[in-house]
Amino acid sequence: MNFYVMTLFPEMVSEGLHTSIMGRAMDAGIIRLETVNIRDYTLDKHRHTDDYPYGGGAGMVMSPEPIKRCYDAIMEKRNSEKKPRVIYLTPWGKVFDQNMAKELAEEEDLIFLCGHYEGVDERVLNEIVTDPVSIGDYVLSGGELPAMVMIDAVSRMVPGVLSNEESGMTESFENSLLEYPQYTRPEVWMEQKVPEVLLSGNHQKIAEWREERSIDRTLQYRPELMDKAVLSKKGGKYYRLRQKEAVGQEKE
Repeated sequence: MNFYVMTLFPEMVSEGLHTSIMGRAMDAGIIRLETVNIRDYTLDKHRHTDDYPYGGGAGMVMSPEPIKRCYDAIMEKRNSEKKPRVIYLTPWGKVFDQNMAKELAEEEDLIFLCGHYEGVDERVLNEIVTDPVSIGDYVLSGGELPAMVMIDAVSRMVPGVLSNEESGMTESFENSLLEYPQYTRPEVWMEQKVPEVLLSGNHQKIAEWREERSIDRTLQYRPELMDKAVLSKKGGKYYRLRQKEAVGQEKE
């Protein structure tokens, strides 16, 4: 899979992602990351990529022409004739989630446009962007960090990136549930013991315990996710029991 990032700060993105799981996947050729400096495509002798906004107002706006030239250069490098999805990182975009990560992982190429200042000229957005995306309801200094977040999450869904394929299927938000608690050695730490079921070797009981703990954690921290949760027969029975318990506590 190929990621292209149009940015004013290419080193920030490349250095931030070329580590750990992502770095190994790049070294193995499973994914490819290319950061492209928008400044390289400005015709301004001072390499300016922004200008004052029409209508007045604070701050500057990124100019359309350098971005379009940068995009065209990426398009010329690609080997595919299929038009790629171009993601613009912006607070007004659709909120990124695990389902979107899975969907984007099916693509051959993804292009990210990282905005700065007060935003990007609307005309170039209309020309090249397919997906305005936000990673949350807050404002950052630029699109580089959101792009890195998305690339990391999407890459984990690409076959071969994770050393254990199962680990990508048992994390938080899989089946709309938060991940169950995890434990490792020692068996007792600060007077806290590992749950007995995890020491039993009974894989069915362990799976049931994990689903129940995922339900508990989701109900505690993200109860709105339960509306879309996919549960086993026993998990559904446990969830209904927890709902009855909650109703009983409210009446008390």
